[in-house]
Amino acid sequence: MSATPKSPSTQATSPYSYDDLRRLMSLMTGDEKHGPAATSTLDVLWVLYDRVLRVSPGTADAPERDRFLLSKGHGPMAYYAVLAAKGFLPEAWLSGFGGFDSPLGHHPDRTLVPGVEIGSGSLGHGLPLAVGTALGLRAQGLDARTWVLVGDAEMDEGSNHEAIAFAGAVGLEGLHVVAVDNSSATYGWRGGLASRFAAEGWSALTVDGRDHAALYEAFTAAHPGRPHAVVARVEPKRP
Repeated sequence: MSATPKSPSTQATSPYSYDDLRRLMSLMTGDEKHGPAATSTLDVLWVLYDRVLRVSPGTADAPERDRFLLSKGHGPMAYYAVLAAKGFLPEAWLSGFGGFDSPLGHHPDRTLVPGVEIGSGSLGHGLPLAVGTALGLRAQGLDARTWVLVGDAEMDEGSNHEAIAFAGAVGLEGLHVVAVDNSSATYGWRGGLASRFAAEGWSALTVDGRDHAALYEAFTAAHPGRPHAVVARVEPKRP
């Protein structure tokens, strides 16, 4: 399965740039916005949607689209900002974030937000769902990739380790994990988080989670016959 960049027909383009994301995020206010959790994912999300994922507002329901699953759903502000920047949802929605009548909840809802693949936020939830998604796409013979963004703290959950072991054992090449490591895990991992994936036969890389060139290179690295994990090390920034 190819890890090459998207073709123009599947790229989500818009007049917004990375420099607009801070302003878009500033439109979302409230005491429960989990700002540091969101901003730690901002660069990863931008590089994925701007340069890697084969999905756009026009192909959001196409069978051959790439699937992106945000497991780190308790901090969705950056996700919503990127979706707005790429045209999946209108900018006007952002100021209603978390409101009673707003589709933009404190956890994303796939039935309310265009482009969202799963309702998420429960720790240890997204990676097992991504394994099932990648298996289903492989069974259908679709050349579509599955990407899931997890946080380092949720890697304490046992469900993730079952998913990692299974995906490695079956050589689930269509599965890609981005683990944003902002040093919030309770215990951490001897040898770093990437070692946990590598021990189960995954291709695994660790990069600076703010370096767009390094992220792109890691996201598009070849990994024939194996699932792929990128650990993005970041220091959280306040919005």
